[in-house]
Amino acid sequence: MRPWITWPAAAASLLLLNASLTFANVWPTAKIRWENALSVELAACVLLLAIGHRQATGLARRLLPTLWVVLVLGHYLDVTAPGLYGREFNLYWDSQHLGNVWAMLVRDVPLWITASAVTGFVLVVSAVGIAARVAWSWLAAAVAHRGTRAVLGGAAALVLALFAATMVWERVGASMAFADPVSRAYLRQARYVVAMAGPNRAAPTLGESPNLDTPLEGLRGADVLLAFVESYGAVTYDNPAMAEQLAPSRSGLAAAIRDAGREVVSAYLDSPTFGGSSWLAHLSLLTGVDVRDQYAYVAVMASSRDTLPKAFARQGYRSIALMPGMRQAWPEGAFYGFDFIYGRNDLEYQGPKFGWWSIPDQYTLAKFDAAELAREPRRPVFAVFPTSTTHAPFGPVAPYQPDWSKVLGLDAFAPPDVDRAMADTPDLTNLAPSYAKAMGYELATFAGYVREHAGDNLVMILVGDHQPVAAVSGKGAPHDVPIHVVASPGVVLERLRAAGFTDGLEPRRPALGSMHALVPTLMGAFGR
Repeated sequence: MRPWITWPAAAASLLLLNASLTFANVWPTAKIRWENALSVELAACVLLLAIGHRQATGLARRLLPTLWVVLVLGHYLDVTAPGLYGREFNLYWDSQHLGNVWAMLVRDVPLWITASAVTGFVLVVSAVGIAARVAWSWLAAAVAHRGTRAVLGGAAALVLALFAATMVWERVGASMAFADPVSRAYLRQARYVVAMAGPNRAAPTLGESPNLDTPLEGLRGADVLLAFVESYGAVTYDNPAMAEQLAPSRSGLAAAIRDAGREVVSAYLDSPTFGGSSWLAHLSLLTGVDVRDQYAYVAVMASSRDTLPKAFARQGYRSIALMPGMRQAWPEGAFYGFDFIYGRNDLEYQGPKFGWWSIPDQYTLAKFDAAELAREPRRPVFAVFPTSTTHAPFGPVAPYQPDWSKVLGLDAFAPPDVDRAMADTPDLTNLAPSYAKAMGYELATFAGYVREHAGDNLVMILVGDHQPVAAVSGKGAPHDVPIHVVASPGVVLERLRAAGFTDGLEPRRPALGSMHALVPTLMGAFGR
């Protein structure tokens, strides 16, 4: 490289490489914006290049470009996942679900969009690799000159020293802007792997299980439907526009409860998860053990903890699970102790496939009635139902069928209604409208279900498993989720009011506590 171009080329390379590791997320999208910050990894690599200047050309051609692609991808995931999803991406656990996510995208997203996304990803990665190789080649040529090498090496050492100082003195950190090192994120991921798969696997500390051996005399033989309403979060109240959009559906549910001679009490709970990993919430509420990560989940599943399905079964109930989203074997069912699990095949749905989950929640409830509640004679039923219609990407949403006698038939929906529903695909860059529409359907479905069971002895618990993804919930949204208990006037509701529940469908803050801590409260309300 000619001497007169050394400095401009080195400066341009440093600006490009630094920008590639200091960008931030543009919430709530997958886009990025540039920030005025310094990259510690860049300083370390420049210092390495200056010290090993005799091997600089080889480093710039082979090692550094590859390393840079890995760092850029890691930084993008590190800043984007919390913005879209609401929590950090866990490479060890979340990667195990990428196959299902990919299958969902292939099935429910138009092929041209999926192909464009894959092509775009390949092109971006290739462009990053080419740009990194050119930039590092220019810097390798620059450090071949003694004067340039001294300046670049000295500047890199100074940046590293200042970063070290920010770790010790807060005053220095306030005046210097450093991007969060990508290497730190990779170290966190490595610790996750070592903690769960290493030779000395960490055993998470678990809380005590509550006593679930309570005679359920307060229920007086009522059937109990515990519905984990997927992605039902406090955002449906906290976001004014969404609350207004859902107001008619909520009014419809309130009217159905009133007309059926029932009452409803509500509260907020602190969910153990956010934006996904619903199974953590399910396990927390069905065992009374706080399960906030996958490590605790595995540990509880490997134990012999008591569960609500087992406890209800000991009191004479038939415990079942309604699992419309279950596409493969579910060994966890044995841990929970259900008498029967209605998986995808058992529900025998033959209608139009609405999205990845296919089966509308209204159909699942109608099938539950026909297969379980219509039996005579029968035991009272304790049913756990994780809904699927409100699962991301929140559509397409089936039409609501007000005539429940038609729901199980092949003619449940008029063809024009199906066509309109299928055409209303979610906008993956703006999921809030689709989410609100799916939640409106869910509330209408439960309103219809309450009317269908106006004269029956039924207690219905509707609880959100977690807030929707951060792209819908908003920045810094709390983990709060609503819980509603619908029952006939009596001792169950009175005890819940005494525990902090309030009348109506609008919960009040503060939250009653963590989800697992609700279990003794529920068992106390159902007991003697």
